[in-house]
Amino acid sequence: MSETKFPGWHGTTIVAVRKGGKVAVAGDGQVSLGQTVIKGSARKVRRISPGGRDVVCGFAGSTADAFTLLERLEKKLEASPGQLQRAAVELAKDWRTDKFLRNLEAMLIVTDGSDLFVITGAGDVLEPEHDVTAIGSGGNYALAAARALEDSEHDAEEIARRALRIAAEICVYTNGNMTVEVIGA
Repeated sequence: MSETKFPGWHGTTIVAVRKGGKVAVAGDGQVSLGQTVIKGSARKVRRISPGGRDVVCGFAGSTADAFTLLERLEKKLEASPGQLQRAAVELAKDWRTDKFLRNLEAMLIVTDGSDLFVITGAGDVLEPEHDVTAIGSGGNYALAAARALEDSEHDAEEIARRALRIAAEICVYTNGNMTVEVIGA
């Protein structure tokens, strides 16, 4: 019996920019299966409000896996209201050690307007060095564009939008249909 490889899901560029007391998180809307665009208007940036405090999350990878992680993050934030770093570290610990969670294929960018983190399935909680971070198939393109624009006169939202547009022009798994959420400290 021959093993058939299922074409991998590709897509998503999420970029976050912190500037002027605000954080903008932008994500594209493309979901691809192999060489086919399945959907062009997916919403991969969301605002959650556990305990009454807003947190903006962007995700790359498997949608179902990302939603599982977002639900877990909400529970961690409810247990530790206003402590995004603690909730992110607890989620990353669970993600790395739990047999079920360990198989989830997604990455998250999370921010409460003050803190900004990338959470990975490898157990990492990364804080960007330059107030800019990005994930997904076009993440490196968006990151480079945002880094180049961060000293410009543009605010966080405009930098995130421009960076995502540049990534969409380069990465075939990224489109220009974007969702942007802005949150202040």
